[in-house]
Amino acid sequence: MDTATTSLKKPGGLAIQLVHAMTEQIRSGRLKAGDKLPTEAAIMKDFGVSRTVVREAISRLQASGWVDTRHGIGTFVLHQSEHPSFRISPEHMGTLREVIALLEFRISVETEAAALAAIRRTPENLAELQTALRAFHSAIEEGRDAVAADHQFHQEIARATQNHHFTDLMNSLGAGVIPRARISSILSSDPERQNYLRRVNQEHESIYNAIAAQDVEAARAAMRTHLANSRERLRKSDPDSN
Repeated sequence: MDTATTSLKKPGGLAIQLVHAMTEQIRSGRLKAGDKLPTEAAIMKDFGVSRTVVREAISRLQASGWVDTRHGIGTFVLHQSEHPSFRISPEHMGTLREVIALLEFRISVETEAAALAAIRRTPENLAELQTALRAFHSAIEEGRDAVAADHQFHQEIARATQNHHFTDLMNSLGAGVIPRARISSILSSDPERQNYLRRVNQEHESIYNAIAAQDVEAARAAMRTHLANSRERLRKSDPDSN
């Protein structure tokens, strides 16, 4: 990372500006395919932004297919050939209305993915889903960000379909599709946030139990309920988004 980077200026659009700045570094070759991104602290210092802005920007870069975050290792620049053919640009995640629209799209896709996963899942798929559930639970109990584990759970369901198109789509969307930052802004306290995450965890467990039991209709219904609940939680945060 070039430490001479100019600090970002405009309030309200800092994450978008940071995305554009980092995208330009990738295009120019200053950040090359396979390179590990600097730490959050380094990016904060270089660009003069908060940790929240950095995390939102990374999520947007993931959603656009520029980088991939490997849990516990770091975030890496993807090779050009790894860019998915279907991509959500940062601008498509810029407003609450657009995030809700993406959730509606996910309901249509992931509901059927859960149904296929219930038919086709292997013991290995179930083990990976359990790993994601444990990671989510641990994040809740330790007060950590559960976005990575949340996204991992949905990715593992896509893999369990044994259809690479579902997997490619979830990879292309990235962790930016988990609308945690939007929800967090309407939660007034840590206990309220913990209760919210526990509800999400319970919804994930319902999906897992249906897939493990190979109950196609229950898996379909559990996923639809989970994503519809996420949509409604977002709508409650802004009545004008309906």
